Amino acid sequence: MVKNIAIVSLSSGVLGENFVKHELEIGLKRLEKFELNVEFMPNALKGMEYLRKHPEKRAEDLLRALRDSKYDMILCAIGGDDTYRLLPYLFDDHELENAISNKIFLGFSDTTFNHFMFHKVGMNTFYGQAFLTDICEIGSDMPAYTKKYFTELIETGMIKEIRPSDVWYEDRTDFSAQKIGTSLKLHPNRGYELLCGKPIFSGKILGGCIDSIYDFFCGDRYEDTPILCEKYHLFPKKEEWVGRILLLESCEEKMSPEKYKRAIEMLKMKGIFDVVSGILVGKPIDEQYYNEYKEILLETISNSNISIVYNVNVGHAQPRCIIPFGVNAIVNMYEQCIKFEF
Repeated sequence: MVKNIAIVSLSSGVLGENFVKHELEIGLKRLEKFELNVEFMPNALKGMEYLRKHPEKRAEDLLRALRDSKYDMILCAIGGDDTYRLLPYLFDDHELENAISNKIFLGFSDTTFNHFMFHKVGMNTFYGQAFLTDICEIGSDMPAYTKKYFTELIETGMIKEIRPSDVWYEDRTDFSAQKIGTSLKLHPNRGYELLCGKPIFSGKILGGCIDSIYDFFCGDRYEDTPILCEKYHLFPKKEEWVGRILLLESCEEKMSPEKYKRAIEMLKMKGIFDVVSGILVGKPIDEQYYNEYKEILLETISNSNISIVYNVNVGHAQPRCIIPFGVNAIVNMYEQCIKFEF
């Protein structure tokens, strides 16, 4: 049972800006209803400009939360686009390796980099939700599907299984105070789709936002991202992917099919499609490029032995489940279910 939560801003410092205060207040009230004690790490609310200039302070907050035994869970405020800049402050003197503990770490999006950092030092994590994007949702409540998995995680410390949501929601674009209480527009969901391969497969899951993973290898966004990722060997070697399940989901930027193809080709060049047991692909936001992404996956990977499961409710499209990294997962398409063995 989770009692004490530390909130960290490891990428964007938007949580400290005045224009999201109404969202922050909503989120804190919701966590109070869960009877959780919440603390913001010292730099989490210092704003976008300060945290952009001080990645070392973001790293300090993470290490502090890890080392303090009172915290059961570390919850990321939101994603962003430059958490890779924490690498030197977490790895130059083995700081992260020496600080890891048996805590829940939850985040997604640009936090993909942090999940790979934790994987590197052997700490399991949870992928799929964040404070500002989920707990602070300005509707009358969190989406029921999203809330279900967050509740399970804080009550049990694990996720036993995930299944498809009955609905999906259009992306919210106006987060102003005037929109508090407004509902997200919903549509019927079509469930998991098996694009190819065996309907039952298993393995430990690792991955995240394909936009972030693309940045591991390409400096289009920041020139030094691939340099630092290579220096600290952030992306696992081919042999470390043997038998694993790769998770890929796409962000609100709605990656063009051309860029999506380049990202899949980059992963193919790394050889991981030769050794993974399967791939889970999150629903694209607003189902933009839904069919185009499917075609690219099939044409580019071109390995019918790999099981590819599409339209998983994880990542940027609402609603969101939570996926454990580092524990064995059993995917069963007959049952439309992914079970986790803790």
